[in-house]
Amino acid sequence: MKLKIGIFDSGIGGFTILNSLLKTRNDVEVFYIADTKRIPYGDKKSHQIRSIAKEICEWFDDKKLDALLIACNTTNACALDILERKLKIPCFDLINSVSEVVNADIVGVIATPTTIRSSYYVEAIRFKKKNLKIFQQECPEFVPEIEKKVLNKKKINLLADIYLNPLLKENIKELILGCSHYPLIYDILRKKVGPNIKIIDPSFALIKKFNKYFQIPRNYCYEGISYENVSFFVTGKHEEFAQKVKYWLEINKKISLVNLRSND
Repeated sequence: MKLKIGIFDSGIGGFTILNSLLKTRNDVEVFYIADTKRIPYGDKKSHQIRSIAKEICEWFDDKKLDALLIACNTTNACALDILERKLKIPCFDLINSVSEVVNADIVGVIATPTTIRSSYYVEAIRFKKKNLKIFQQECPEFVPEIEKKVLNKKKINLLADIYLNPLLKENIKELILGCSHYPLIYDILRKKVGPNIKIIDPSFALIKKFNKYFQIPRNYCYEGISYENVSFFVTGKHEEFAQKVKYWLEINKKISLVNLRSND
């Protein structure tokens, strides 16, 4: 029997969590919902994110989920308590998951403005490890650029220089990609920071935690990544999202348009 898993993000960032999940197991049925109508989330106020989180809970309510994977760092930072309280199922989040794998004493975090201003990453990491320095950097333009149908690599390279240089001056030893969209431009970021700085993709930590909770059966036989049991839902621009699914995941899938009871 397959585990029913929900994945929520504002857009395509959740693909990084989805792939991390499906690279370890395919005994799951996934409901992936992207709030494409209101992307980006990174510049929204905390109360707006909390309101959206309540809508997400209502939408997932009849899906009979076994667990939720929170792919949106901004929602994670502002509304984790709402998701856990209303859904009453295990909710696996990026920020608390990654706080368990930080090892360096000087750490950099890049994320959306709302995530950075929440200080959730700082609090979660310092709860696990007290004596370290954490430097944060807002990256307001990354998500809008990554969400475009065609990546403007020249623009992303320019933005990466602007966002990363302040952190590099602090001699960071680890860099946390504090937005699920950022691993999609990993190759660009890797070249910018150099080989001596470890780049941490929180999706790996999240899935490791998930697989520890929902243990893989002993007789389980992994047959490779498959999107057969993944259903995609969006709140707007479903044709554009289908193109992104084809571009990033190299598959053709039906994209269902849904309403999150928004007054926006």
